[in-house]
Formats: sequence, structure tokens, C-alpha cells
Amino acid sequence: MSRPHPRSPRLLKPKRTVSIIGTGSYVPERVLTNAELEKLVDTTDEWIVTRTGIRERRIAASDEYTSDMATKAAQKAIEQAGISPEEIDLILVATATPDMFFPSTACFVQRQLGAKKAACFDMSAACSGFLYALEVAQQFITSHTFNTVLVIGAEKLSTIVDWNDRNTCVLFGDGAGAAILRNRAGSHGVISTYMGSDGSFTDILSMPGGGCRFPITRDNAAQRLNTIKMMGKEVYKQAVNAMLTAANTALEQSGLKADDLACIIPHQANMRIIEAIAARMNVPMDRFLINLDKYGNTSAAAVAIALDEANRTGRMKIGDYVLLVVFGGGLTWASSVIQW
Repeated sequence: MSRPHPRSPRLLKPKRTVSIIGTGSYVPERVLTNAELEKLVDTTDEWIVTRTGIRERRIAASDEYTSDMATKAAQKAIEQAGISPEEIDLILVATATPDMFFPSTACFVQRQLGAKKAACFDMSAACSGFLYALEVAQQFITSHTFNTVLVIGAEKLSTIVDWNDRNTCVLFGDGAGAAILRNRAGSHGVISTYMGSDGSFTDILSMPGGGCRFPITRDNAAQRLNTIKMMGKEVYKQAVNAMLTAANTALEQSGLKADDLACIIPHQANMRIIEAIAARMNVPMDRFLINLDKYGNTSAAAVAIALDEANRTGRMKIGDYVLLVVFGGGLTWASSVIQW
């Protein structure tokens, strides 16, 4: 007779809820305005604002790296959460612009924070990365694998922008946002998350060079393959449809309706995309947290920076329902409903 398989003590514990107990963000000091971009490429402030809603963006210093910005955002989140770095069990950094291919940017953050007990790894889902990482963190905490997880979205996109391409260089900026996740008694926390991808659209938003598919060589350096390439009209169409589907699906899974939401925090890429989503959801624009006019599109950092701004400016209070929705290269998309 075979013996029953031993049950892990972890498996015997009931699943638990996961809440965000602290947020933080950081943007570089240097402000790059539309007026300055007019001197670099053939564009105007009016053209940029009309088509994107962006008025300025932040640019990191040459010796300021993704891990540095991530660390500064994390320190603010740690302070607000009232924990010490030694309490962090896992560090997840969502980024498309890591310090290096390896080691992970999360390891550099661990060193700067002094979070000696944490496991560390990076996630790559372009602009959707922060919400992908948020869901991964939730699974680790729900299953009792870890108790405290630091999730960061951080980007130094200024290093992969083609400053000669007027269609893309006006869009992007640098920055970082962070959140501390833990079980909090009496709170539902992250209620539902929906994620999706469609690899058939890998060519409409990408940085083709720099990996093993297209290594940068002397022969192809002039093609600027290690910079962002985007088919703007196609990205717009796919973004609106994917973000709308993601938002509605996450709401349906949570049992809530748009009227129940205190705040909606969308990916900060383009005002026209946000307006289209608001119209199709029949939600007034004043319910959306928007800061893209100040920071542009900071990819994985965008929704994280906006979340911290919403938190620190009182856009939601304990018990409120918040919807986060994002879209990025891959294509990838995600949405989360959170009880604050």
C-alpha cells in the first residue's frame, strides 16, 4: 500500500488577500519641453499637444540608470508602508530598459536598498509590465510563498529613443514607480486581474536591435535598430480595443461596474486613447488620473507613477475601488481592479 503524499505546511494554509500598503515614485530633475524638441526635429508644441496631450517629459542624467530611479521610488514606497528593506521577500522590476541584460536590474536595486533577504528578478512586458508584475506578486503572497513583495516599474527610455524620429521621440520619458504588497486584514486588495497578449503584432511596436536576432554591428549601426520603432495608427487602434476589453473583463470578474470606481488609472501614452476609452466605457474624464502631460509615456513606469500620484493626492481612500489598465508592445495588455 502506498503512503499518502505529504502535504506541505504552506499548502495547508488558506489563501489570503493581497493589498498595496505603500507606493512611491521618482522622476528625474531634467524637464524636456515641447519647445526644446522643436529645435531637435521638425515638430511644434501645438502638433504634439493636439495629437498626444504631452507637454513635457523627464530625462535622466547620463549617469542615472534604471536601477537608480527604481531604488528611489522603492525607498518612498518602503517609507510609506512603514517597513524595513530587510522585510522584503521578493523584488520584481518591470522594465524594457534594464541596466544590463544580466544581472537583473532587481539585483542592483536589492544592493542599493540593502534588502538582503529578497529574491530578485526582472519582467519584460513593455508598458504592461507593472500590472503583469503586480499579478505575479499577488500569486506569491496568496500562496504563502512570500509575505512582502516590492514591485517596481522603471524605465530610462531616453536611451532607446531615436531623437531623429519626430513621430516617436516626442512621446517618451524616464521615471519609476513602486508598490509594496502584503496581506492586510479586513481588505480585499487586488480583486481581479486580466492579462492578454497577441504575438502576431510584434512588428508594430518594438526595439528590433540589440538582441540575438539583430545584434548591433558596424554594418547596421546606421539603421538605429536599437531604438523604438512604432506604427502609430495601428498601435492606436489595437490599444483602444485591447484596453477596453481588459478593463471590462476585469470589472466583470470583480462583480463591479464602472460606476463603482472611485478612480481609473490608465496607461499614460496618449490622451486620444484615454478619451476613446472613457467614451466607450461611458465614464467622465474627471474619474481618470492623467499625468502624461507632465511625464509623457514612461512605459512600465507610467501606471506606477500615476498610482503613486493618485495615492498621495487623495484620489482614493481606504475601501475605494480603483481600476488600472495598460497596453504595450508584444502586444500585451492588462487590467486590475483593486480595493484600496
